[in-house]
Amino acid sequence: MPNLIELLQLYGVLIVFAIVLVEQIGLPIPAFPILIVAGALAAGGEISWPVCLAASVGACLISDVFWFNAGRFYGKRILRLLCKISLSPDYCVSQTEDRFNRFGPKSLMVAKFIPGFNIIASPMSGALGVSTPRFLAFSMTGSLLWSGTGIAIGAIFHKSVDKVLVMLEDMGSTALMVLLTLLALFVLYKYIERRRFRQGMQIERISMSELVQLIHGGQQPIIIDARSITAQQLEQAVPGALIYNACAPESFMALLDKERHIVVYCSCPNDVTAAQVAKQLISKGYHRARPLHGGLDAWNAHHAGQSDPLTVHAG
Repeated sequence: MPNLIELLQLYGVLIVFAIVLVEQIGLPIPAFPILIVAGALAAGGEISWPVCLAASVGACLISDVFWFNAGRFYGKRILRLLCKISLSPDYCVSQTEDRFNRFGPKSLMVAKFIPGFNIIASPMSGALGVSTPRFLAFSMTGSLLWSGTGIAIGAIFHKSVDKVLVMLEDMGSTALMVLLTLLALFVLYKYIERRRFRQGMQIERISMSELVQLIHGGQQPIIIDARSITAQQLEQAVPGALIYNACAPESFMALLDKERHIVVYCSCPNDVTAAQVAKQLISKGYHRARPLHGGLDAWNAHHAGQSDPLTVHAG
Protein backbone atom coordinates (compact mmCIF):
# COMPACT_ATOMS: atom_id res chain seq x y z
CA MET A 1 0.00 0.00 0.00
CA PRO A 2 2.77 2.56 0.67
CA ASN A 3 3.95 2.05 -2.92
CA LEU A 4 0.50 1.57 -4.45
CA ILE A 5 0.95 4.08 -7.27
CA GLU A 6 4.44 2.74 -8.08
CA LEU A 7 3.11 -0.80 -8.25
CA LEU A 8 0.31 0.23 -10.57
CA GLN A 9 2.71 2.17 -12.75
CA LEU A 10 5.14 -0.74 -13.01
CA TYR A 11 2.73 -3.70 -13.10
CA GLY A 12 -0.57 -2.04 -13.95
CA VAL A 13 -1.38 -4.27 -16.92
CA LEU A 14 -0.53 -7.47 -15.06
CA ILE A 15 -2.56 -6.35 -12.05
CA VAL A 16 -5.54 -5.54 -14.28
CA PHE A 17 -5.28 -8.95 -15.98
CA ALA A 18 -4.96 -10.88 -12.70
CA ILE A 19 -7.75 -9.08 -10.82
CA VAL A 20 -10.19 -9.25 -13.73
CA LEU A 21 -9.45 -12.94 -14.32
CA VAL A 22 -9.95 -13.82 -10.64
CA GLU A 23 -13.23 -11.89 -10.48
CA GLN A 24 -14.55 -13.39 -13.71
CA ILE A 25 -13.74 -16.90 -12.49
CA GLY A 26 -16.15 -16.26 -9.63
CA LEU A 27 -14.30 -14.97 -6.57
CA PRO A 28 -15.89 -11.98 -4.80
CA ILE A 29 -13.08 -9.55 -5.65
CA PRO A 30 -14.28 -6.34 -7.34
CA ALA A 31 -12.35 -5.71 -10.55
CA PHE A 32 -14.24 -2.69 -11.89
CA PRO A 33 -12.50 -0.24 -9.49
CA ILE A 34 -9.14 -1.49 -10.81
CA LEU A 35 -10.25 -0.65 -14.34
CA ILE A 36 -11.21 2.84 -13.17
CA VAL A 37 -7.78 3.30 -11.59
CA ALA A 38 -6.14 2.02 -14.78
CA GLY A 39 -8.14 4.55 -16.79
CA ALA A 40 -7.01 7.37 -14.51
CA LEU A 41 -3.36 6.38 -14.83
CA ALA A 42 -3.75 6.04 -18.59
CA ALA A 43 -5.15 9.59 -18.76
CA GLY A 44 -1.92 10.78 -17.18
CA GLY A 45 0.19 8.83 -19.64
CA GLU A 46 1.57 6.52 -16.95
CA ILE A 47 0.27 3.30 -18.55
CA SER A 48 -1.17 2.40 -21.94
CA TRP A 49 -4.96 2.25 -22.04
CA PRO A 50 -5.09 0.02 -25.18
CA VAL A 51 -2.86 -2.54 -23.45
CA CYS A 52 -4.98 -2.40 -20.29
CA LEU A 53 -8.13 -2.82 -22.36
CA ALA A 54 -6.63 -5.79 -24.18
CA ALA A 55 -5.52 -7.36 -20.88
CA SER A 56 -8.99 -6.97 -19.36
CA VAL A 57 -10.78 -8.30 -22.43
CA GLY A 58 -8.34 -11.21 -22.63
CA ALA A 59 -8.97 -12.13 -18.97
CA CYS A 60 -12.74 -11.95 -19.54
CA LEU A 61 -12.56 -14.21 -22.60
CA ILE A 62 -10.38 -16.78 -20.85
CA SER A 63 -12.92 -17.05 -18.02
CA ASP A 64 -15.95 -16.97 -20.33
CA VAL A 65 -14.59 -19.71 -22.61
CA PHE A 66 -13.70 -21.86 -19.61
CA TRP A 67 -17.21 -21.63 -18.12
CA PHE A 68 -18.83 -21.97 -21.55
CA ASN A 69 -17.11 -25.30 -22.13
CA ALA A 70 -17.86 -26.39 -18.56
CA GLY A 71 -21.54 -25.71 -19.20
CA ARG A 72 -21.42 -27.54 -22.53
CA PHE A 73 -19.89 -30.69 -21.06
CA TYR A 74 -21.44 -30.74 -17.58
CA GLY A 75 -24.73 -28.89 -18.10
CA LYS A 76 -26.91 -28.32 -15.06
CA ARG A 77 -24.32 -29.83 -12.71
CA ILE A 78 -21.92 -26.94 -13.22
CA LEU A 79 -24.79 -24.44 -12.84
CA ARG A 80 -25.76 -26.00 -9.53
CA LEU A 81 -22.13 -25.88 -8.35
CA LEU A 82 -21.79 -22.21 -9.25
CA CYS A 83 -24.96 -21.30 -7.41
CA LYS A 84 -23.83 -23.20 -4.33
CA ILE A 85 -20.59 -21.22 -4.13
CA SER A 86 -22.30 -17.94 -4.99
CA LEU A 87 -22.90 -15.35 -2.27
CA SER A 88 -26.59 -15.55 -3.20
CA PRO A 89 -27.02 -19.27 -3.94
CA ASP A 90 -30.70 -19.56 -3.07
CA TYR A 91 -32.08 -17.39 -5.80
CA CYS A 92 -29.32 -16.82 -8.35
CA VAL A 93 -30.58 -19.78 -10.41
CA SER A 94 -34.11 -18.63 -11.04
CA GLN A 95 -33.15 -14.98 -11.59
CA THR A 96 -30.43 -15.88 -14.07
CA GLU A 97 -32.54 -18.42 -15.91
CA ASP A 98 -35.35 -15.89 -16.32
CA ARG A 99 -32.99 -13.21 -17.64
CA PHE A 100 -31.24 -15.60 -19.99
CA ASN A 101 -34.49 -17.07 -21.27
CA ARG A 102 -35.78 -13.58 -22.05
CA PHE A 103 -32.76 -12.28 -23.95
CA GLY A 104 -30.83 -15.42 -24.92
CA PRO A 105 -27.07 -15.22 -25.63
CA LYS A 106 -27.48 -11.48 -26.36
CA SER A 107 -27.60 -11.04 -22.60
CA LEU A 108 -23.86 -11.74 -22.56
CA MET A 109 -23.33 -8.18 -23.82
CA VAL A 110 -24.57 -6.75 -20.50
CA ALA A 111 -24.04 -9.72 -18.17
CA LYS A 112 -20.85 -8.33 -16.64
CA PHE A 113 -22.71 -5.25 -15.41
CA ILE A 114 -25.25 -7.38 -13.46
CA PRO A 115 -24.03 -8.89 -10.15
CA GLY A 116 -24.66 -12.63 -9.95
CA PHE A 117 -25.56 -12.91 -13.62
CA ASN A 118 -22.12 -12.87 -15.20
CA ILE A 119 -20.86 -16.06 -13.57
CA ILE A 120 -23.93 -18.04 -14.73
CA ALA A 121 -24.47 -16.63 -18.24
CA SER A 122 -21.45 -18.29 -19.88
CA PRO A 123 -22.00 -21.87 -18.61
CA MET A 124 -25.71 -21.54 -19.35
CA SER A 125 -24.86 -20.62 -22.94
CA GLY A 126 -22.85 -23.79 -23.20
CA ALA A 127 -25.51 -25.92 -21.53
CA LEU A 128 -28.19 -24.65 -23.94
CA GLY A 129 -26.09 -25.41 -27.01
CA VAL A 130 -25.23 -21.88 -28.18
CA SER A 131 -22.71 -22.16 -31.03
CA THR A 132 -19.11 -21.25 -30.22
CA PRO A 133 -18.79 -18.44 -32.83
CA ARG A 134 -22.03 -16.83 -31.64
CA PHE A 135 -20.98 -17.11 -28.01
CA LEU A 136 -17.57 -15.59 -28.72
CA ALA A 137 -19.11 -12.69 -30.63
CA PHE A 138 -21.44 -11.73 -27.77
CA SER A 139 -18.81 -12.44 -25.10
CA MET A 140 -16.25 -10.27 -26.88
CA THR A 141 -18.76 -7.44 -27.24
CA GLY A 142 -19.74 -7.63 -23.58
CA SER A 143 -16.10 -7.75 -22.45
CA LEU A 144 -15.25 -4.68 -24.54
CA LEU A 145 -18.24 -2.74 -23.19
CA TRP A 146 -17.53 -3.60 -19.56
CA SER A 147 -13.77 -3.08 -19.71
CA GLY A 148 -14.02 0.04 -21.86
CA THR A 149 -16.62 1.58 -19.56
CA GLY A 150 -14.40 1.14 -16.49
CA ILE A 151 -11.33 2.57 -18.19
CA ALA A 152 -13.34 5.45 -19.68
CA ILE A 153 -14.78 6.40 -16.29
CA GLY A 154 -11.29 6.49 -14.83
CA ALA A 155 -10.00 8.63 -17.69
CA ILE A 156 -12.87 11.11 -17.44
CA PHE A 157 -12.61 11.49 -13.66
CA HIS A 158 -8.85 10.93 -13.43
CA LYS A 159 -8.24 13.97 -11.22
CA SER A 160 -10.62 12.68 -8.54
CA VAL A 161 -9.20 9.17 -8.81
CA ASP A 162 -5.65 10.48 -8.44
CA LYS A 163 -6.64 12.20 -5.20
CA VAL A 164 -8.06 8.93 -3.85
CA LEU A 165 -4.88 7.05 -4.80
CA VAL A 166 -2.68 9.61 -3.08
CA MET A 167 -4.88 9.41 0.02
CA LEU A 168 -4.63 5.60 0.08
CA GLU A 169 -0.88 5.79 -0.36
CA ASP A 170 -0.57 8.23 2.54
CA MET A 171 -2.73 6.00 4.74
CA GLY A 172 -0.39 3.06 4.15
CA SER A 173 -1.43 -0.17 5.89
CA THR A 174 -4.50 1.57 7.31
CA ALA A 175 -5.94 1.81 3.80
CA LEU A 176 -5.52 -1.93 3.36
CA MET A 177 -7.34 -2.58 6.63
CA VAL A 178 -10.17 -0.28 5.59
CA LEU A 179 -10.56 -2.06 2.24
CA LEU A 180 -10.47 -5.51 3.87
CA THR A 181 -13.04 -4.37 6.44
CA LEU A 182 -15.37 -3.12 3.72
CA LEU A 183 -15.03 -6.44 1.87
CA ALA A 184 -15.75 -8.37 5.09
CA LEU A 185 -18.83 -6.24 5.77
CA PHE A 186 -20.09 -6.91 2.26
CA VAL A 187 -19.71 -10.67 2.68
CA LEU A 188 -21.39 -10.47 6.10
CA TYR A 189 -24.30 -8.51 4.63
CA LYS A 190 -24.79 -11.12 1.90
CA TYR A 191 -24.64 -13.90 4.49
CA ILE A 192 -27.28 -12.22 6.67
CA GLU A 193 -29.42 -11.55 3.61
CA ARG A 194 -29.16 -15.21 2.64
CA ARG A 195 -30.16 -16.43 6.10
CA ARG A 196 -33.11 -14.06 6.22
CA PHE A 197 -34.26 -15.25 2.82
CA ARG A 198 -33.98 -18.91 3.79
CA GLN A 199 -35.88 -18.32 7.02
CA GLY A 200 -38.67 -16.79 4.96
CA MET A 201 -38.81 -20.00 2.94
CA GLN A 202 -39.30 -22.27 5.95
CA ILE A 203 -42.18 -24.60 5.12
CA GLU A 204 -42.95 -28.28 5.67
CA ARG A 205 -41.55 -30.35 2.83
CA ILE A 206 -42.58 -33.76 1.54
CA SER A 207 -39.92 -36.41 1.05
CA MET A 208 -39.68 -38.64 -1.99
CA SER A 209 -40.63 -41.68 0.09
CA GLU A 210 -43.81 -39.91 1.31
CA LEU A 211 -44.68 -39.00 -2.28
CA VAL A 212 -44.24 -42.63 -3.33
CA GLN A 213 -46.61 -43.71 -0.56
CA LEU A 214 -49.24 -41.20 -1.72
CA ILE A 215 -49.04 -42.45 -5.30
CA HIS A 216 -49.12 -46.13 -4.35
CA GLY A 217 -51.94 -45.42 -1.93
CA GLY A 218 -54.14 -44.12 -4.73
CA GLN A 219 -54.11 -40.51 -3.46
CA GLN A 220 -53.29 -39.19 -6.95
CA PRO A 221 -51.28 -36.14 -5.83
CA ILE A 222 -50.98 -33.23 -8.25
CA ILE A 223 -47.37 -32.67 -9.27
CA ILE A 224 -46.38 -29.12 -10.24
CA ASP A 225 -43.20 -28.18 -12.08
CA ALA A 226 -42.14 -24.75 -10.77
CA ARG A 227 -38.91 -24.49 -12.76
CA SER A 228 -38.14 -21.74 -15.23
CA ILE A 229 -38.52 -22.31 -18.96
CA THR A 230 -34.75 -22.48 -19.32
CA ALA A 231 -34.46 -25.16 -16.64
CA GLN A 232 -37.15 -27.16 -18.43
CA GLN A 233 -35.03 -27.04 -21.58
CA LEU A 234 -32.04 -28.43 -19.70
CA GLU A 235 -33.88 -31.38 -18.14
CA GLN A 236 -37.16 -33.20 -18.77
CA ALA A 237 -40.07 -32.65 -16.41
CA VAL A 238 -41.75 -35.29 -14.29
CA PRO A 239 -44.18 -37.14 -16.60
CA GLY A 240 -47.69 -35.80 -16.09
CA ALA A 241 -46.57 -32.76 -14.08
CA LEU A 242 -48.37 -29.45 -14.54
CA ILE A 243 -46.20 -26.52 -15.62
CA TYR A 244 -46.67 -23.65 -13.17
CA ASN A 245 -45.52 -20.88 -15.49
CA ALA A 246 -47.62 -22.08 -18.43
CA CYS A 247 -50.20 -19.39 -17.65
CA ALA A 248 -51.00 -16.69 -15.09
CA PRO A 249 -50.88 -17.94 -11.46
CA GLU A 250 -54.56 -17.12 -10.85
CA SER A 251 -55.66 -19.06 -13.93
CA PHE A 252 -53.38 -21.95 -13.04
CA MET A 253 -54.64 -22.23 -9.46
CA ALA A 254 -58.26 -22.21 -10.63
CA LEU A 255 -57.59 -25.58 -12.30
CA LEU A 256 -56.44 -27.27 -9.08
CA ASP A 257 -58.46 -29.33 -6.62
CA LYS A 258 -58.05 -28.04 -3.08
CA GLU A 259 -58.87 -31.46 -1.63
CA ARG A 260 -55.95 -33.25 -3.29
CA HIS A 261 -52.33 -33.35 -2.21
CA ILE A 262 -50.20 -30.93 -4.24
CA VAL A 263 -46.46 -31.50 -4.58
CA VAL A 264 -44.32 -28.72 -6.07
CA TYR A 265 -40.79 -29.33 -7.27
CA CYS A 266 -37.94 -27.32 -8.80
CA SER A 267 -34.24 -27.85 -9.47
CA CYS A 268 -32.75 -24.92 -7.55
CA PRO A 269 -30.72 -25.02 -4.31
CA ASN A 270 -32.76 -25.58 -1.14
CA ASP A 271 -35.99 -26.06 -3.18
CA VAL A 272 -36.49 -22.30 -2.96
CA THR A 273 -38.72 -21.80 -6.00
CA ALA A 274 -40.88 -24.78 -5.05
CA ALA A 275 -41.22 -23.41 -1.51
CA GLN A 276 -42.27 -20.01 -2.86
CA VAL A 277 -44.96 -21.53 -5.07
CA ALA A 278 -46.17 -23.83 -2.28
CA LYS A 279 -46.53 -20.86 0.10
CA GLN A 280 -48.53 -18.98 -2.54
CA LEU A 281 -50.83 -21.99 -2.95
CA ILE A 282 -51.31 -22.32 0.81
CA SER A 283 -52.17 -18.63 1.07
CA LYS A 284 -54.93 -19.22 -1.51
CA GLY A 285 -56.47 -22.11 0.42
CA TYR A 286 -54.56 -25.07 -1.03
CA HIS A 287 -53.45 -26.30 2.39
CA ARG A 288 -52.17 -29.65 1.14
CA ALA A 289 -49.47 -28.03 -1.01
CA ARG A 290 -45.88 -28.90 -0.11
CA PRO A 291 -42.51 -28.57 -1.87
CA LEU A 292 -40.66 -31.78 -2.73
CA HIS A 293 -37.49 -32.12 -0.68
CA GLY A 294 -34.58 -32.49 -3.10
CA GLY A 295 -36.67 -31.43 -6.07
CA LEU A 296 -36.24 -33.01 -9.48
CA ASP A 297 -32.96 -34.61 -8.42
CA ALA A 298 -34.79 -36.61 -5.74
CA TRP A 299 -37.36 -37.78 -8.29
CA ASN A 300 -34.68 -38.80 -10.81
CA ALA A 301 -32.60 -40.54 -8.14
CA HIS A 302 -35.63 -42.62 -7.10
CA HIS A 303 -36.32 -43.66 -10.68
CA ALA A 304 -32.70 -44.40 -11.62
CA GLY A 305 -32.54 -47.99 -12.76
CA GLN A 306 -36.24 -48.68 -12.17
CA SER A 307 -38.16 -50.27 -15.04
CA ASP A 308 -41.57 -49.37 -13.56
CA PRO A 309 -41.74 -45.59 -13.10
CA LEU A 310 -44.35 -43.94 -10.93
CA THR A 311 -47.55 -42.85 -12.64
CA VAL A 312 -48.61 -39.26 -12.03
CA HIS A 313 -52.14 -38.07 -12.67
CA ALA A 314 -52.44 -34.48 -13.90
CA GLY A 315 -54.78 -32.06 -12.14
